[in-house]
This record gives sequence, C-alpha cells and structure tokens, in this order.
Amino acid sequence: MALVRRRRLLLRSLLPVISVVSGAILFLFALLSFLVPTPMDSDQFHRTHSLSIGTKDEIRIRDSMFHIPSGGGKFDRDIWSSRNSRFFYGCSNASSKFANAEAVTRANRFLAIATSGGLNQQRTGIVDAVVAARILNATLVVPKLDQKSFWKDASDFAGIFDVYWFISSLSKDVKIIKQLPRRGGKSWIPHTMRVPRKCSGTCYKNRVLPVLLKRHAIQLTKFDYRLANKLDTDMQKLRCRVNYHALRFTDPILQLGKMLVNRMRLRSKHYIALHLRFEPDMLAFSGCDYGGGEKERTELGAIRRRWKTLQKTNPDRQRRQGRCPLTPEEVGLMLRALGYGSDVHIYVASGEVYGGEETLAPLKALFPYFYSKDSIATKEELEPFLSFSSRMAALDFIVCDESDVFVTNNNGNMAKILAGRRRYFGHKPTIRPNAKKLYPLSSNRSNMTWESFASKVRTYQKGFMGEPNEVRPGRGEFHENPSACICGDSEAKTKDNARHRKHGKVNDATEKDVMISDDQNDDNDDDSEVNDENTDEPEWTDLDDDENRFGSLEKGLYNGTGLDNDMVTPDETELEEILSD
Repeated sequence: MALVRRRRLLLRSLLPVISVVSGAILFLFALLSFLVPTPMDSDQFHRTHSLSIGTKDEIRIRDSMFHIPSGGGKFDRDIWSSRNSRFFYGCSNASSKFANAEAVTRANRFLAIATSGGLNQQRTGIVDAVVAARILNATLVVPKLDQKSFWKDASDFAGIFDVYWFISSLSKDVKIIKQLPRRGGKSWIPHTMRVPRKCSGTCYKNRVLPVLLKRHAIQLTKFDYRLANKLDTDMQKLRCRVNYHALRFTDPILQLGKMLVNRMRLRSKHYIALHLRFEPDMLAFSGCDYGGGEKERTELGAIRRRWKTLQKTNPDRQRRQGRCPLTPEEVGLMLRALGYGSDVHIYVASGEVYGGEETLAPLKALFPYFYSKDSIATKEELEPFLSFSSRMAALDFIVCDESDVFVTNNNGNMAKILAGRRRYFGHKPTIRPNAKKLYPLSSNRSNMTWESFASKVRTYQKGFMGEPNEVRPGRGEFHENPSACICGDSEAKTKDNARHRKHGKVNDATEKDVMISDDQNDDNDDDSEVNDENTDEPEWTDLDDDENRFGSLEKGLYNGTGLDNDMVTPDETELEEILSD
C-alpha cells in the first residue's frame, strides 16, 4: 500500500510539469504554422521573389550561383537593329497587269462587310475586304466596325481611321463609297451572308458572286480571316497597300501617339516596346501553370469555366510545347541575356496584369525604367480616349510600331500585324520568345551560371529576332510575313560583298547568321494542330483565328454560304473577342 501511495504522490507532483511542457510544445507548433507559408502560397512566394538585389552591378537569385549582371554585356552586333536590313525594302506597287479600278468595277455590285473583335482583328478584316471587293469587281462600302463585342467601343470607321485618305489612296485599286446609295428613295438594306474562313478567290467567285449578281448589295458578317492566306502576287501587294499605306489613324490618335513616342525618345535614345499579354483572361485561356500554386489554379480555373467549350489541358505539356506566354520575370531574363542592360527604357503595352505589381516586380527589378501610356501621358490627355478601347489600343500600336525593338509575348493579331509592318518598313527588330526552349532553361536556371544561361538564350533565339529571311516566303500568316511585298536590294548586297572581299572576307551573314525556320508559322489550312515537339517553333494556340479550337463548329455551320445565322454560343463569341488582340 505504501508503494502505491508514493506513486500517486509522484504522479500528482509531475502533472503541472507535464502540462507546462505540453503547452509549450503546442505554442511552438502554432508559432511555426504562422511563420511558414502555406503550400498554397509557397509557389507564388518563390515565383515573385526569386530575384534579389545584390551589389549595384548585379541581381541574383537567392541562394544561387545565378548572378545577373546589370549591364547587357558587349556583343559583335548592334542590339538595336537587324543585321541585314539594308538589303531589303518594302515594295507594294501594282504591276502593269493590274488594271485600274475604273476599268474593272461593275455597276450594281456593292460589297459591305461587318468586322469583329478588337482593333487589330478588325484591321485584318478591313484589309481583306478591299481585296474581296477587287476579286468581285464590286464597289466597297466603308467597313462597319464591331461596336457590340466584349470591347464595347462605339467608334465607327471614321472615329479611328482617316476615311478620306482611305478612299482616295485606294482609288486606283478599288472604288470605295461611304454608304450604300438609296434605292427607290429608301435606305438600301443589303443581303447578309457569311463566307467560310480562308475563302480563296475561286471560293468568292463560286459562293458570293452569284448572290451578288442577284441581290446587287450584300454584307459579309463577322468578317475576320474570311480570305485565303495565299493569293496571287498582285492581290498580296494590294493587301500591303491597304495595311501599310491606306489605313492611317485619325489626327487626334496620331498626334497623341507621336507625343508618347517623343516622350519616350526624350528619356532615352532607344527604347523597347513590350506587348506583355499577361492578363487573367489570357492566362486562363492558355490553361498553363505559372507557379502560383493552388490560389492561381482556383482563380484562373474559375475564369476558364466561363467558356464551356474549352477542353481540359495538361499545363506541363502546354509549357513544354511553348504554348504559354512567358512570365514578366522570364521576359526580363531573356532580354538581359540578349544584351539589354538595366539602363534600357521599356514601354509596356498591356491590360491588367495577373498578380499586379507583385508579378511585375522581378521585371521592374531588371529594368527599372518602366513606362506605359498611363505613366507618360496626363489624365487630361488621355481623357478623350478612355471610353474607346480601340482608340486606346491604337495609341499602344503607334508607340510599339515606332520602338527600336518590339517584343511580343503572344501570337495575337497585334503581334502579327506589327511584325509584318516592321518587316515591311526596314526590318526593325521584333523579338518573339522561343518559349518551347526558354521555359525549361528558365526553370533550371538556379543550377547554372549566368554566362551559361545567357549563351543558351542567344542560341535558342536565333531565328526569332525579326531578321530578314527568318521565315521562308509564303510561310505563316501573310499579315505577319508579307513576303510578296519584301524586295531584296541586290545592288547594295553586291557592293557590300565587294567591300568585304577587298578586305579578304565575304559577307555571308545572310546565309550564316540568320536561321531560316521551315517550321515557323507554317500555314495550316486544315484544322489540325501542329504538335511536333522536335521543332523550335513557338506553338502558342492561335488566339485570333480560332479555327483550331472552334473549327468543328464552323465546319458544321458554314460548309455552304448561308444567311447570317450566328449559332456560335455566346461564351465562344466572348472568348474570341477577348483574345482577338
């Protein structure tokens, strides 16, 4: 009994000690759970805070041998110009066989079109409408812009483009009028119809011309990518005359656009324009994983569910195939590796960036001279444009077009049109990330030195820098690669080669230093997707011409030319509109 009593007394004396120790352990666990980031947020933390400032001459990744220099380094090339641009120039004059509009335009044939999408998608429709009118020997009515789409811009044609210049500059090619003539004293309502995507010249003559001869006035609706990519040379040159010469913005847009360009030039002799396209809708559509953990998957998944027709994707596979826009940090690292130092000024054309300032922080750490139209224009200057999304987009278009280097982070209409325009007007550098190669490289950068990383970036980006001959003639969308309108200056090339021979070497840069990609933008006239993982071609889903994604619907609806019965579901229409530019 005495032994049992002693044990009970000992146990009672230990109870307070056990309670104190248990409480301390519980408190310690609570403290640790508060300090350590949750699994949901840890990926986001590492993604947005991987860069830290080291010395004034470098930026480094925490706990890594990856030290990013603040300078761009020294190269044997000019990073602000294309190496062989002097050997090429834009040429879009009509041939002697291309008859004057007065000789080919038939009476009682009037073609009207209704565009769709944002500013740049509508621009492609306007360009193709002029060519379609020429194919049909019809008088073109000034195109009607899309005022009901997601973009909600009430501007008509004359609110964005100089309508008088448009009509007069094309007078020898196509007869253009502002509106249909009255018929019997009443307004003439044209017959509406729609043609298939990428309809050839023969397609227009077989499907549209018979209706036009009967009705005399027709309106082609949802006119985006409704003309074949490949046409005869004179028709392609007409496309160029429309796109690069006849479509001029109105004076108010041009004046403010040029003012923004001048303000960038006052800050620096050279500047880069970056079309970032890192908006929530864009990322949700891509189906990619950007390192934001469960929080990101939940937020983007909720947006993605708005579009019921989107198929479930494999985020890792999307990334491996180069179908995902680079993150702002990855774009910054690519530019630094290509030779652009922290003193370079960057103009960013972008909507709402997913993650806001936290997402942009690594890019701004690399390039602190960071601007947008909102930061270099006053509220009063922007006020007349704020209610018109297409006019605001036109301002970005001008600043990007005038930039020394243009960087596109997607394959949208603005990127394509600007790439083609910059080729036509002197081959100004246009950088497109080789996302298929850059993604795995960026993911493993903490295990390599900066020098090794930068060397690989420069290797992978050959053929993606906007140099002449990067894309073989006839490849890709014509608006992006207007090869029929690019002529070679053989005389200048001969003189240059003679000069190099005099010094004991031949200038074979056009063959040796420019990679000609057989796979870039291969025109895919059927509706299959290219999934060759062995090519270096950036395989972003074509966000503008949604044939790949919605092609089966259009095949079922538009095998024949019919009335404008839009049976595409509202969520699909909204998706096209959001992603069109």
